[in-house]
Amino acid sequence: MSNEYNRINNFLVGVFNEVLKTEEASLKTKEFKNLSVREMHVIEAVCEAEKTNTNTASNIAAAQRVTSGTLATAINTLEKKGYVKRIQDEQDKRVVRIFATDKGKAANQMHADFHHQMVSAIMSAMSEEELAVFVKGLASVHDFFKGRQA
Repeated sequence: MSNEYNRINNFLVGVFNEVLKTEEASLKTKEFKNLSVREMHVIEAVCEAEKTNTNTASNIAAAQRVTSGTLATAINTLEKKGYVKRIQDEQDKRVVRIFATDKGKAANQMHADFHHQMVSAIMSAMSEEELAVFVKGLASVHDFFKGRQA
């Protein structure tokens, strides 16, 4: 295999693992030490769904590409930890909406700040031309993974 192939493979695997490790370490604050990265991503999905009024379990499960049962387990855990709450829809009593609590919103903001720091650090290390090439390359990576979704 070519040297470029190996470098790209090692880079993708390494970056993926480092992002997860760093993301996990950023959650280990005193306030949010009981959150896993996976739980944080569920909170993030709940917060995003709230913005578009699509914060039902089925919509959030679809956005996370997990089954309703898997999401229900995560929501139960997050509800017990005080990060989310279920509220019956006022217009349609059959619908239950999921909302982030103040604690969940604080965790989501901390997570968003981590992402902002990560992206800002990367962007500040590149010229405009390098950044354009980088974005084009990331778009190819994104397209590959989007095409692999079931």
